[in-house]
Amino acid sequence: MSKLNILLLGSGGRESALAWKISQSPRTARLFIAPGNGGTDAYGTNVALSPLDFDAIKAFVAENKIDMIVVGNEDPLVAGIYDYFASDPVLVVGPSKAGAALEGSKDFAKQFMVRHNIPTARYESFTAANIEDGYRFLETLRPPYVLKADGLAAGKGVLIIDNLDEAKKSLAEMLGGMFGASSTTVVIEEFLSGIECSVFVLTDGEGGYRILPVAKDYKRIGEGDTGLNTGGMGAVSPVPFADKEFMDKVEQRIVLPTIKGLKEEGIIYRGFIFLGLINVGGEPMVIEYNVRMGDPETEVVMPRIASDIVDLLEGAAKGNLADIPAEHDPRTAVTVMAVSGGYPGSYPKGLEITGELAPAESILFHAGTRRDSDGRLLTSGGRVIAATSYGENIADALAKSYKAVEAINFDGKYFRRDIGRDLMK
Repeated sequence: MSKLNILLLGSGGRESALAWKISQSPRTARLFIAPGNGGTDAYGTNVALSPLDFDAIKAFVAENKIDMIVVGNEDPLVAGIYDYFASDPVLVVGPSKAGAALEGSKDFAKQFMVRHNIPTARYESFTAANIEDGYRFLETLRPPYVLKADGLAAGKGVLIIDNLDEAKKSLAEMLGGMFGASSTTVVIEEFLSGIECSVFVLTDGEGGYRILPVAKDYKRIGEGDTGLNTGGMGAVSPVPFADKEFMDKVEQRIVLPTIKGLKEEGIIYRGFIFLGLINVGGEPMVIEYNVRMGDPETEVVMPRIASDIVDLLEGAAKGNLADIPAEHDPRTAVTVMAVSGGYPGSYPKGLEITGELAPAESILFHAGTRRDSDGRLLTSGGRVIAATSYGENIADALAKSYKAVEAINFDGKYFRRDIGRDLMK
């Protein structure tokens, strides 16, 4: 099998985990990460390129004989990076701009689900022009009320509100520019009660697909799922309730209709589909689509993929994924995220990180880190470092990840001490 020069776009914990996995493949000749972070240089070469500067990426691809671009985060996909390189020989792992609308527009995603009979919450979409209809729709729902900005809002565009008057006020604020252009349209949904999980599918646009290990993440800053939403404080894989019966329903009712629907609508989609699901009394329903891997779920999913990830990524990009097996590691993996004090509000940056940065029993995936000119490791984001460990069960893996996080030092370090506890009951 030929060796590939690979360019991975992104700078977070997700990209650290992808870089870690790609670097292990005997098929990887050279790996570049743009822009990468303070830990990704252990797996390849960091490159000072913006994932949204397509012209600069094109020049880099030509100069470095890049064979495959793996797009980590959603912004370049929604901006149309697949389409930009459509006439280029380089392979791109990711959907076309039309496919990326599954994440780029909540309204488009909900309409797509309705067209293809994919189970999801009842909803309506509103703009400033029909805000009165929005108020009336809210009155037909039982609390809590779910309001979602239609466009990308860096994971912050969803409000869940218990009071009707407050929900109406928030609708007006969102349509008035609370999330900028992202909330010129607002999707209002009925609230679904259940337990959530993340299902990741890699698809090749030709009907071939592979379901990757299932994960559950923890979004709230506080223990017991309290406080503000974050980009994710930890994750667990596998998920005990996502058993064979549940996953058969997911595959038949959600995965297959999604892939078939994209093909029927002539939408090119060669990459990851992230299904944000909720288990409502044993029945899976879609909360949202994302068009890339999740973070911090990637940090537990990649360690549980036993197959060569480069083979799988190439199969997705070339359209022959059906021929390539995806084996799962049977062990449990648990990720715990160490974050900056103050996150997800304001927090300091540039704090030195010391301690045990190569633990024996865990993998550290850097997220918000950078190196200074002296090579010192500093914080550069709210979510700083994720520790992932394998175990025979959740408790075993969790103990190792906590030990690893406790051995990392930076001022104001915080982490949740109850990741996975709800699944151990």
